[in-house]
Amino acid sequence: MSKELRQANWQLLLFGLFKIPLIGFCRPKIIELTEDKIVVRIRLRRRTKNHLNSLYFGAFAIGADLSGGFHAFWLGKKEKRNISLAFKSLQADFLKRAEDDVYFVSEAGKSIREMFDKSVETGERQTENIPISAFTGYPNNSEKVADFLIGLSIKDKGRT
Repeated sequence: MSKELRQANWQLLLFGLFKIPLIGFCRPKIIELTEDKIVVRIRLRRRTKNHLNSLYFGAFAIGADLSGGFHAFWLGKKEKRNISLAFKSLQADFLKRAEDDVYFVSEAGKSIREMFDKSVETGERQTENIPISAFTGYPNNSEKVADFLIGLSIKDKGRT
């Protein structure tokens, strides 16, 4: 695990402990983090299961939230931007029950960086739907269990 990935997981842990405890309750882990892609894992266990022994809807929402939101946060921090981040919408298509750990994959880094630039140009908040896919058995035996479109809204308040 790279130093940058360890730092990102440390930031995620602290964020879950002090800012949004429900995230901490699910104990997500960032598996991959690059300029263009993020992969977040939420383990299927007692805390994240529903009555059907599959991943609970709320845990799915947390995984989708982090895939778009943490990636934007991390990119903003890396580019020394002072961003305000919010979610405007969430659309979900559940394809099958997730009866194993779930990996949330977003490859929207380029779109997020373009949102930063548009926000600087216009001085206004930019909102875009970010696609996120959820898989079990990732990466070797991947089986898609859900698709999300999350309305990510960003305002760049200038360089820090």
